Amino acid sequence: MKVCNFAAVNTSELENKRIAVLLSGGVDSSVVVYEFARLGLHPDCFYIKIGPEQNAEWDCSSEEDLEMATAVAHKYGCKLEVVDCHQEYWDQVTKYTMDKVKVGLTPNPDVMCNRLIKFGAFHEKCGHDYDLIATGHYATTEEEIVNSKSSNSKLKWLCTSPDPVKDQTDFLAQIYDWQLQKAIFPIGHYVKDEVRQIAEQEHLVNARRKDSQGICFLGKIDYTEYIKRYLGEMPGRVVELETGRIIGQHRGHWFYTIGQRKGLGFGGGPWFIVRKDVEENVLYVSHGYDPETAYKQDFPIHGFHSINGVMPGEHITFKIRHTPEFHPATLEPAGNGRFVVHSAERIHGVAPGQFCVIYDNRHHRCYGSGEITV
Repeated sequence: MKVCNFAAVNTSELENKRIAVLLSGGVDSSVVVYEFARLGLHPDCFYIKIGPEQNAEWDCSSEEDLEMATAVAHKYGCKLEVVDCHQEYWDQVTKYTMDKVKVGLTPNPDVMCNRLIKFGAFHEKCGHDYDLIATGHYATTEEEIVNSKSSNSKLKWLCTSPDPVKDQTDFLAQIYDWQLQKAIFPIGHYVKDEVRQIAEQEHLVNARRKDSQGICFLGKIDYTEYIKRYLGEMPGRVVELETGRIIGQHRGHWFYTIGQRKGLGFGGGPWFIVRKDVEENVLYVSHGYDPETAYKQDFPIHGFHSINGVMPGEHITFKIRHTPEFHPATLEPAGNGRFVVHSAERIHGVAPGQFCVIYDNRHHRCYGSGEITV
């Protein structure tokens, strides 16, 4: 097995490679450029344009992002090119998001943005000319030699970062094997504080810039407004689960997710979203902070996507949202890419449409992910 995170890469392994860096304007991807520059390399940098900046009523931070990216590329003598993937984003990722929320599911646009845009549409436009595509994701990779009677081959694995809070393998768990083969994560072996320290030492213009929150391109745009723009509003009843009492009205079931507590705006709270009846457009809530119905221990997933073609074994760890915790479980095959996850502990807020990301029992190697169907 060969560890191929950036800390173990020799300059000689990179100097004959054509390298593209996806430079967003944030501190993480900026330190990626530094990591190459300190090895005497000057990769081509690309800023992917996917924001809705033509809509004047939407506040977008993309102009500032591009200014930051331009300054960093110039500092290290790298070429910067803007690649417009706006239409691809709205045709693919936005369609995926709206199709899911409209039927009451909980999608993850960032997961599909990595698969369809950063390692997809970008590859079709520019990335195909490069041997490696570098990003600022907190993730690492490993190569394993697979022996067979006829020949030996290399198997590449997506692996977790040493920073459990920032680890982003869950956002990468739907990429294809050919995308992982070209991916390199130069800061994946760092923790966030180390990246900040490097940025400070290098006097990068964005060294103290806050991390972006929420969907990858929205900036200051509210996610609710993003959904409202495409699906509008559809008022319905809010019902207390235990009593059947109507406690208020909602604006449309697609604005809410199972397990949500904050930002509900229903009087007499706190309330918890515990169930959605999509056909009747009814939200069911509970008064308790941790109602029994908000937890699940066994749940099915379908459409499991294995990144490199290797399927997980019985004993695994998993995530259903971007948190530092990995949950131990056993995995029961159910045929045709379907599994039943038997968690060792009850999990809060399991919602249909979420990706369940599957790791080995050491939460080191990421196998891939499937969609929760409960």
